[in-house]
Amino acid sequence: MIIRRIPLLGLGVLLASLILLQTLFAADTSRNVAPPHGPVQVTVSACFVPAQSCVDSIVNAIGAAKDSIRVQAYGFTSTPILSALAGAKRRGVNVEVILDKSNDRTSRNGAASGDDEVGRQPRGNRYTGATYMANAGVPVFIDFQPAIAHNKVIVIDSHLVIGGSYNYTASAERRNAENVTFIDSPEVAGWYLKNWQSRKEVSRTFRDTSP
Repeated sequence: MIIRRIPLLGLGVLLASLILLQTLFAADTSRNVAPPHGPVQVTVSACFVPAQSCVDSIVNAIGAAKDSIRVQAYGFTSTPILSALAGAKRRGVNVEVILDKSNDRTSRNGAASGDDEVGRQPRGNRYTGATYMANAGVPVFIDFQPAIAHNKVIVIDSHLVIGGSYNYTASAERRNAENVTFIDSPEVAGWYLKNWQSRKEVSRTFRDTSP
């Protein structure tokens, strides 16, 4: 058997590294203390890109909203979806939006999706989906604390939850393989609205600084 001596300094570094790893893992597991929600019985439909066009279904659901719409988004540049949300606001629907901090950067390069449709303008311009919503009178909040606020959720009238992998961008509709789910359940909507509110409380209000 071969025994190798570990220098005292090296042993100290090793022990410190192990303690740091233990601390990191402990911090990570402590984030997930709440049990998952459900199960409940719901009415579900689904849409799949590229086999189907999903943007029309999303826009139609927004167009049917009567009372409230709550959005959480990462990529947020789809002209049909942004226009539908602005239209809902004009109809008197209570619309609010929470976005990832990439939507709050000061240049087009900061857009999460890389495929801005709204206001195609030269580099350095600050017009984004967040600006579009703010100009439509929709309150916009930036979920800046997580590394990525990667939710893609629209809750309509406290009963319909639109989710799935689909970012609200042109790429999601035209280039990618994506899925969109439509869950009709007041109980499930309640879970999502509670999470939406908790993220709003730790978000900052978007301030439009475009020219």
